[in-house]
Amino acid sequence: MATTTPPSSGPTADHPAPLTETVSTTPQLRRWVFWPAAVVVLGFVAFTLIAPASAEALFLGLQSGIVRNFSWYYVLIAAFFVGFSLFLGFSRFGGIKLGKDKDEPEFSTGSWFALLFAAGMGIGLVFYGVSEPLSHFASPRPGVTGNEDQLAQQALTQTFLHWGLHAWAIYVVLGLALAYAIHRRGRPVSIRWALEPLLGNRVRGGWGNLIDVIALVGTLFGVATSLGLGVIQIGAGLEAAGIADSSIVSQISIIAVITAVTIVSLVTGVTKGMKILSNFNLILAAALLLFILIVGPTQFLLRDFVQSIGAYLQNVVGLSFNVTAQQGAAGEEWQGAWTTFYWGWWMSWAPFVGIFIARISKGRTVRQFVFGVLLVPTALTFLWFAVLGGAAIHQQTDGAGGLVGADGSVDVEGSLFALLGGLPAGTVLTFGAILLIGVFFVTSSDSGSLVMAMIASGGDIEPKNWLRVFFALVAALLAVALLLTGGLDALKTAAITTALPFSIVLLLTCWSTIIAFTRERRAYDKAERDVLLEHVGAYYGLEVDAPAQAHGRGLTRPWDAVMRRVRGTREGTLSGPAASASAVVAEPPLRVDVVSPDPAIDGRLDEGTPATTDQDDARER
Repeated sequence: MATTTPPSSGPTADHPAPLTETVSTTPQLRRWVFWPAAVVVLGFVAFTLIAPASAEALFLGLQSGIVRNFSWYYVLIAAFFVGFSLFLGFSRFGGIKLGKDKDEPEFSTGSWFALLFAAGMGIGLVFYGVSEPLSHFASPRPGVTGNEDQLAQQALTQTFLHWGLHAWAIYVVLGLALAYAIHRRGRPVSIRWALEPLLGNRVRGGWGNLIDVIALVGTLFGVATSLGLGVIQIGAGLEAAGIADSSIVSQISIIAVITAVTIVSLVTGVTKGMKILSNFNLILAAALLLFILIVGPTQFLLRDFVQSIGAYLQNVVGLSFNVTAQQGAAGEEWQGAWTTFYWGWWMSWAPFVGIFIARISKGRTVRQFVFGVLLVPTALTFLWFAVLGGAAIHQQTDGAGGLVGADGSVDVEGSLFALLGGLPAGTVLTFGAILLIGVFFVTSSDSGSLVMAMIASGGDIEPKNWLRVFFALVAALLAVALLLTGGLDALKTAAITTALPFSIVLLLTCWSTIIAFTRERRAYDKAERDVLLEHVGAYYGLEVDAPAQAHGRGLTRPWDAVMRRVRGTREGTLSGPAASASAVVAEPPLRVDVVSPDPAIDGRLDEGTPATTDQDDARER
């Protein structure tokens, strides 16, 4: 457990912890995080298994209620997260390093980009790579009209919206706060520490437990949603290959087999094997992409990719705030099935992806983190959808067709295999896609259980195997329960519902990040001002007093200079021009605690905080 030894009158957000306080780096199981989350999720699973009809009715009611009452809220905060991320990247906070001042990036730029894409490349991209653009083409968003070419363009533009900047901005919000807390401030890998600048010492108690419980439950449902999507598509692939019919029985059997493989890897500690599987999966996904690009209408796909990026950039603002307000019940239904579902899914996945990208970003600056996370995975994701979705639309409009039913319906889980079956070596491609999804299932379950075990243990980077196995089993049970009570609709409802409370955590994280970065910049500004005033006064032989509020952008690394000044005044010596300037009056020793080693939680750096006076010093003495 991340523990501290606070004084009897513990510090608060307004009165920061003493500078000698440390955070333990050997966390244990947090009972008030693990058990509440376990009770909530297992109780939900039991309810769905005992009363599936009632659970299905509950899901439908929850989805319709949230979409009807909160779709505007989901759309608004998703757009806000994009603006917030861009603000941080362009602001004066962009130079803050996610690590100590002398830390260098742990991974090369190329490796870091590859890992960022790996964080977002998963079951969802394979499941929706063909089906989503095809669905938007066959059944456009209510209110969208046009000829075939216009509908094809808007289909890819709408898909880009759901998988582009908005998704990764949500990950930036939490990942950046976690990277700052973990690498720069030495905190454990746990969601609560992202809010420490805002909540202060409260994150060590009940409020911190509540934050981690919400994050843990949301992550469980997010992982279960992805696993459920993967199982549905594997079943469709086996049916397309003529191996087995897709049914709830076969889907549960697939979950059982793949979860068993995951547990074996967890128990035996085959971490090297999991890394090999992850790399193999990325190579397999790249091979599938390149094969479709080469054997398909190559020139059309490349031109469509470039053109769709332009259409997305041209329309991103309007699409970001579209809630189909004038389209009535049809608009609400579409919103819940697509945009609201995606914003909820990304928010429920934020702890999972956020922890991963925070872990690999040590030594990067805020600006590098923001633009790297926003732009690189987004561009590669756009290429994926432009190739798979563009090939499907091209086949439907200019080729053999057969991917859209006579009534305009699209087989969401089977459309990928319908496309692959019409290409050269279609059978081989089908089995390759099944293998791709299966390995994604194993790696997602393994890495998901690791992240959930880390949260439940208070940030232990190597949690106990039994804890990881527990969360792998619970995620599998949750996926089964959701499939039994509505299938794809239930999976979407779970993502939408669990994201609602966690969205509050994300908004508070934005607030906390601004507080932390503002305090750090002020600490640097004050340190720079102190150093500069000392040298100006020594050079001109003047005694210069620092103003109450310092300004300026700050030096890159002023701390060493400040501490040299502290040591010099303690020893009664002056260095440099001050040593020979007889007109300089020696300043009183600088109090060491004026410069905090962790400015993010030093409330004295907030604007308007009264400075310490001589009377206060005397009172303390």
